[in-house]
Amino acid sequence: MANGLERESGLTMFSDEELSEMSGVKRVGDYIEVTCGCTSHRYGDAVGRLRVYLNGYLKISCECTPGCQEDKLTPAAFEKHSGRETARKWKNNVWVIVNGEKVPLYKTVLLKYYNQVSKTANGSQNNGQTCHRDEFIRCTKCKKDRRFHLRSKEECRIHHDALADLNWNCADLPYDKITCDDDEERASRRIYRGCTRFATCKGCTSCVCFGCDICRFSDCSCQTCTDFTRNAKI
Repeated sequence: MANGLERESGLTMFSDEELSEMSGVKRVGDYIEVTCGCTSHRYGDAVGRLRVYLNGYLKISCECTPGCQEDKLTPAAFEKHSGRETARKWKNNVWVIVNGEKVPLYKTVLLKYYNQVSKTANGSQNNGQTCHRDEFIRCTKCKKDRRFHLRSKEECRIHHDALADLNWNCADLPYDKITCDDDEERASRRIYRGCTRFATCKGCTSCVCFGCDICRFSDCSCQTCTDFTRNAKI
């Protein structure tokens, strides 16, 4: 059987044959990583690393310059960051290298699980239960806002506990090694909160959750979690 990431169903996420001609393929934990990019007529190619997760989510770590700090961008945010003049068409504008040629994402297998996630978000579960927008918490020492991703139960718990910590600071962020000396995200970047429908969404039924099994915890004694757990049992 071909090597590949295994989905919960036991089926291979991508076979070696599907990825054989792509540049920079790595298999890491619950995602695969490939070289990607986006071309601006003014600034040229912005190169990055695209991660395709088992749950269908796509994230890009930008490498447009040696000092670029943009990480975990959505494809739409990466497209805008690259300076692409005709933005909001990231499936066409973000590319990967296949057999030495730039190939738009929509022509590859990499969107197979992303499209499944999109259908779910716009279908019967489009009630805020399956998607959580990124949130920010301000460091009590440097007063800078730091981004929290809420894509999994673990990430939601990290944000939940940090929100309850009255003395939370940058050094407490477990998955990004940052300090108070690191720059705060630009305001133009903070408007991107991870909505699956619209990159600069200010809150919709896809990215605003009022309580679900992913972001509420039965072992937490706070009022929010206690109320959710009690109501879920009724």
